[in-house]
Amino acid sequence: MKGMKLFQTIQIRLIIIYVLLILIAMQLIGVYFVRAMERSFIDNFSASLNSQARLLTEFVPDFLTENQDAAAGQEGKKSIADLNVIVNSLFDISAAEIQIIDANGFVLSTSLQSNSARVGQKTTQAEVISALQGIRDNESEFIDTNGERKKIVAQPVGNDSKVIGVVYIVASMEPLYKTMNGINQIFLTGTIFALILTAGLGVILSHTITNPIKEITKQATAMAEGNFNQVVRVKGPDEIGQLGNAFNYMTDRLKEALALNEEEKEKLSSILSNMNDGVIASDDQGKVIVINRRARQMLRIGNEDIRYQEVWEILGMPREAVESHTHGQQQIALIHVGDDDDDEPVTLRIMFTPIYRRDKGTDAGTIAVLQDVTEQEKLEQARREFVANVSHELRTPLTTIKSYLEALDDGAVEDKVLAHRFVGVMRNETERMIRLVNDLLHLSRLDSRKAQLSKVRTHLPEMLEEVADRFSFQLQQKNIQIAISVDAEIGEVKLDRDQIDQVLDNLVSNAIKYTSEGGFIQIHSKKIDPNWIEFLVQDNGIGIPKKDLTRIFDRFYRVDKGRSRSMGGTGLGLSIAREIVKAHGGLIALDSEYNKGTKVTFTLPLQKWEGETI
Repeated sequence: MKGMKLFQTIQIRLIIIYVLLILIAMQLIGVYFVRAMERSFIDNFSASLNSQARLLTEFVPDFLTENQDAAAGQEGKKSIADLNVIVNSLFDISAAEIQIIDANGFVLSTSLQSNSARVGQKTTQAEVISALQGIRDNESEFIDTNGERKKIVAQPVGNDSKVIGVVYIVASMEPLYKTMNGINQIFLTGTIFALILTAGLGVILSHTITNPIKEITKQATAMAEGNFNQVVRVKGPDEIGQLGNAFNYMTDRLKEALALNEEEKEKLSSILSNMNDGVIASDDQGKVIVINRRARQMLRIGNEDIRYQEVWEILGMPREAVESHTHGQQQIALIHVGDDDDDEPVTLRIMFTPIYRRDKGTDAGTIAVLQDVTEQEKLEQARREFVANVSHELRTPLTTIKSYLEALDDGAVEDKVLAHRFVGVMRNETERMIRLVNDLLHLSRLDSRKAQLSKVRTHLPEMLEEVADRFSFQLQQKNIQIAISVDAEIGEVKLDRDQIDQVLDNLVSNAIKYTSEGGFIQIHSKKIDPNWIEFLVQDNGIGIPKKDLTRIFDRFYRVDKGRSRSMGGTGLGLSIAREIVKAHGGLIALDSEYNKGTKVTFTLPLQKWEGETI
């Protein structure tokens, strides 16, 4: 594997390329040069042999003519011995055999003593036959039994009209090929030396190319790890240097871009984290890719990683509904989060907005913006209930008054006893409506903060005694005991006497209404710390069921609607008490257990006058 990785480096590739280029070039040059030189040597060798043969053809005609005449019965002047002398002395060709052949194809002379036995024998060489036919420059090559390469040249002796003989030369080509082998060896040695030199130069040259690339690679790796402080060294204005400059420029720009991106990312993260609305972003497959902290709180999701989960599963909506809201005209949906047993279920309004790709115009995902509209829904529900309750509260006495007026109009007015009773009922119903309207006006002033508090010095024990005195008749009627206790350290306090009297009257009145005969009511006031005072009204009456405790301060809310209305209540007393306490900057709370009693406590801040120590 290491060897494979080594051959995958640019430096080794460059060296291999350089070596292969030189090797191929040297081989091409060598092949061409050797081929050309070999052809030149062979051609020169052949030309030399042909030249020797043609020259010899100028000397041997007389010997051949004399020899033929002697054969015809005439005495020749030149013998074969003289021909041998000429062949062996004047035309001594190294490593070659010269034969003189007559017109009949018989060997007359040979320059090679070892082949003297061929003299007088007839030759059947194809070259000799061609030469006897008058064909010049007959050549061929062959390899003898010893493996030696030889050249054959045959030249006719005589003119074109009459051939009287043939000069036949067989020369060894081994010296020529030995010379060629020596040249090849020299060329091979030069090639090896050139390859070694090329490899060395390739290492040096590739080093100058790969080192900057390695440095750039190192810098790129550092950049990938977040380090943008390193700079590529530029050693020249060449292409590598230009690449280094471009890389350094890219590093600076990328550093700036990443810094800007991180800044924008931090801004976006900060915005998403501090938004009052929840945000969920999904991809084109409906998978969650971004969810902010507020969305997790709204959907009651912990810190678990929910990325790449289906957005419709997170929202608890059918998939078709999400797609319909995303691409339909109605892009707003309402969902409820929390079980029926949950103390604080919430209502969320979700607005779906598709994300489009600029280049393709297709959906790249969806953004869902979640708004907690629980309070709005509660207010809307409260408004509807308020209107319904007011309508109901007014309709009942108005219906009663109308009925009695119709009865009076039908003749009951003549009956004084009956008419007096009817007028009394109508007066009670009218007073009830007046109380309801006054309570509504009082609540309206408190809601709009138009009710001004007139805080005065108030002696607390005296105020509580007066509250008990106001209800002494009702207490005596039901034989209910009342106990008032105030901490000794509490004397005068600063508060709106009339408003707090109304709160206490309401609480004591409710305690009397819902406490059976022979019951007990306690009114207590104490300091809970240097800056707060607490009031407590407690009874041992019928109490309030647990399911009604969360709504007991709602307007027009009654635990027992029929009984409360028959007792003359409007269902606004506790609401007014809460608003009065809130206007003073305090808190009110109610604790009750069914059939065991009710305890209402409210706290008010203590205010000091100048120079007073509380």
